[in-house]
Amino acid sequence: MPTQVLIYKDPVPLNAQNHAELCIKPGTSFQFAASINSVPLTAAEFAQASASYPIVFTGEGDNIVPAAILGFGKEENVFVDAEGGWTGSYVPAFLRRYPFVFSDETKDGQLILFVDQAFEGCNFEGRGERLFDVEGNHTGYLKTVLGFLQEYQASFARTQAFCSRLSRLGLLRPAEANWRNPDGEGQRLGGFLTVDREALKNIDDGELREMFANDELECVYLHLASLRHIEAIAQRAADRGSEAPEEPTVAQALGKIMDVAEQGDVAIEPGEDEG
Repeated sequence: MPTQVLIYKDPVPLNAQNHAELCIKPGTSFQFAASINSVPLTAAEFAQASASYPIVFTGEGDNIVPAAILGFGKEENVFVDAEGGWTGSYVPAFLRRYPFVFSDETKDGQLILFVDQAFEGCNFEGRGERLFDVEGNHTGYLKTVLGFLQEYQASFARTQAFCSRLSRLGLLRPAEANWRNPDGEGQRLGGFLTVDREALKNIDDGELREMFANDELECVYLHLASLRHIEAIAQRAADRGSEAPEEPTVAQALGKIMDVAEQGDVAIEPGEDEG
């Protein structure tokens, strides 16, 4: 899975033969995300995410995605404390699906489910939830995981349609945020896109009605309102004693978070002897 390595240290395709005894003991630590300073969001998450995080857009052309900014430092998430606890009011779905993820590659048109073996809750000692029963069938837990991931994929596809509309209508503009740190020094954050309010006022009535009917107009205003959290993140970083990076950009911060949202059925990899 070449593009999904952000928080996955040792991802392997899940199969009933090699992982017949694998169990997952869910934990409460988000230490795995402590160095992730931004994550993709789906449009369905805007209402909850906008209460804590600045929501911006990044990318170009047909590859524009919304993202929640979690910090300004190169490898700093100001919402994960020293004990691994999450201090924000909402945990993005991108992180909640860990240690599972669909690969950005497909097999016979099917998405392949991966699990990160490096996750501290992975074990073969019977601790936590089994993934397969004694007959090799999916357990209720694994079915729940698959359902969540499939809904995430579908939601991401709807989000891509939303972003495509914003791009097609010329509503996205390069932007930057400016603020002063506790020492009074000016700081700047650039390299991201926001919706242009004036351009929004001038779109065709038919497009506006469609955006209203699809809840996309609500997402636009949630995005704009969320930008007020830029200074709050700067304050969190200062409270942690972090040094502000020189002229950080969201483009640099996001790195390789572009999450591929392919559509298709789900495949659990066969065992080695099964092909």
